[in-house]
Amino acid sequence: MKDTCPSAALPAPRNRCREPIPAAGAGPAWPRPNAGCTDELANARAEGVGLPRRGWAEERGLPEEWFGEPPPAATHDHGQPSRGRGHRMTTKAMDALGRLESEAVHIFREVAGEFDRPVILFSGGKDSTVLLHLAAKAFWPAPVPFPLLHVDTGHNFDEVIDFRDRTVERYGLRLIVAKVQDWIDDGRLTERPDGTRNPLQTVPLLDTINEHRFDAVFGGGRRDEERARAKERIFSLRNAFGQWEPRRQRPELWNLYNGRHRPGEHVRVFPLSNWTELEVWRYIAREKVELPSIYFAHRRAVFPRDGMLLTSGPWGGPRPGEPVRELTVRYRTVGDGSCTGAVESDAAGIDDVIAEVAASRLTERGATRADDRLSEAAMEDRKREGYF
Repeated sequence: MKDTCPSAALPAPRNRCREPIPAAGAGPAWPRPNAGCTDELANARAEGVGLPRRGWAEERGLPEEWFGEPPPAATHDHGQPSRGRGHRMTTKAMDALGRLESEAVHIFREVAGEFDRPVILFSGGKDSTVLLHLAAKAFWPAPVPFPLLHVDTGHNFDEVIDFRDRTVERYGLRLIVAKVQDWIDDGRLTERPDGTRNPLQTVPLLDTINEHRFDAVFGGGRRDEERARAKERIFSLRNAFGQWEPRRQRPELWNLYNGRHRPGEHVRVFPLSNWTELEVWRYIAREKVELPSIYFAHRRAVFPRDGMLLTSGPWGGPRPGEPVRELTVRYRTVGDGSCTGAVESDAAGIDDVIAEVAASRLTERGATRADDRLSEAAMEDRKREGYF
């Protein structure tokens, strides 16, 4: 007698009126009725009960193709449909972007199942925009079940803030804005002599997390950006003071994530950890993700400082000996205007940007962020204090 698991002979459980949920990369599909529930589904569609409306995506400017037909039946290597009694699914091999997307969607759903009060950090930059796009896919056709949080230094680029507000309105989400200026006005923070406010974001971030009792905070950090971020796990435990302790990082084997934490602690979650800047841009091209215009070539008055091209704004302007010139530039990353530099570029479209990034030998933070140049361990020191 063969040794077999008793459950192996049992058919996979199925919803009475729907096929199993398709793979994350395939996007949502309309329910496929079986013979026993055609009338029930027809009535539900007619009444609009429990089913997505075709106009839902159009109203929010989201890809209408997400309402595509259900994926084909699984096929074997010889190309014939599977005749098994189990789930109908696609076995088409995913490419690298598909695998990264699937991993990120899995992480979003894992957090939704493990935590009570997650929040997504959203600044309007390319990484947080891709993060929000992935969250929308993870929970489609339902809305994203988390609010958004932006720590606003008051020194952001106008194009980015306008894009942030439009995107929040398009998705119909709640945005919490923690303004650094409010902490300065009431004395909880003091302006730095150099005028940059990027390091001042930590206190407003931790105060807002504590005020709203968020227990999971999504961020768009990637391991290829900087050495300190390369050491961080996807689920990064922070203590009751919001500090990162490298020795308390937990192993993450076989995509198993440990979200356990004590009262007062929280977990930072980085679904894009395994992505590179080039993969982010290729995904943006594939998914047609909208970005602020600042990421593409445009004319701007800039001045050189410490090997970077900075621009004038509320944070200040050029010092003596720093000539102002109008150049064609773009931004690889966006943040506090006082410490975020532009790069000379003619990349006016996504394909041009992808070619430019592929040829670059410097990460975007290494090339254009002055706050990471304060010391060899500038980022790690800030993370230990509670920074992103």
